[in-house]
Amino acid sequence: QVQLVESGGGLVQAGGSLRLSCAASGSIFSHKAMGWYRQAPGKERELVATITRDGNTNYADSVKGRFIIARVNAKTLAYLQMNSLKPEDTATYYCNVETFFSGDYWGQGTQVTVSS
Repeated sequence: QVQLVESGGGLVQAGGSLRLSCAASGSIFSHKAMGWYRQAPGKERELVATITRDGNTNYADSVKGRFIIARVNAKTLAYLQMNSLKPEDTATYYCNVETFFSGDYWGQGTQVTVSS
């Protein structure tokens, strides 16, 4: 059984930084990509950043230049380094793993709150 565990969220002032981590545990599986999504109260879940197994990245326009996604393929581990945080970054952040054959997996979410 595959589980994703996110950590690293918290409360930070605008302009500060946080690093989120996501680790997969359970059965061994092959992933195509890992990514981070976020959902603010009253808003739809949106893509933040993704990274494929071969290292290709994709970022939401709102976080380009501020956030960096990285991964360790052998461990199915992903990080999201968030710099220059803004209040509008406040959301619950979810880790996602896209596999070749088993669909997507989601973590339980970690809260990021950015104060002005």
